[in-house]
Amino acid sequence: MACFLVSVTEAVVVTAAEKAEEKREHSAAATVEGKEAQVSIPLSRKLKWLTWMLWGGAVLLAFEHIWHGEVVMWFPFLTAMSDPADMAEMFHEMATVGVCMAVLVTAVWAVMCKVADSIVKRPAAENKQHAAA
Repeated sequence: MACFLVSVTEAVVVTAAEKAEEKREHSAAATVEGKEAQVSIPLSRKLKWLTWMLWGGAVLLAFEHIWHGEVVMWFPFLTAMSDPADMAEMFHEMATVGVCMAVLVTAVWAVMCKVADSIVKRPAAENKQHAAA
């Protein structure tokens, strides 16, 4: 009924964290101009991946809920909000299904970041071995 709201909430929080991290990285890059650059994927880019995954999933879920008539374009927008018994069911769905989906997306993102880091660091390590030989 409203499980997509959990992903939307996480997406809003991650978007704010992404913007803050971008500012921090830009100010840090301005102070560290002359030093050798370390090969890695910036955290702000990784957070952008998570943001896109969360927003994409939330939009798809919202569309599915609109399609099934669970979300309408007039107040209270969620059909479950009109009846207290339906509200309890909606909150239960948000707490179980919504949280599980958000955790799963975040876990997939974490694995994706680990794999991406290992791929980016592999050529740098191979180049250092060839230079030493």
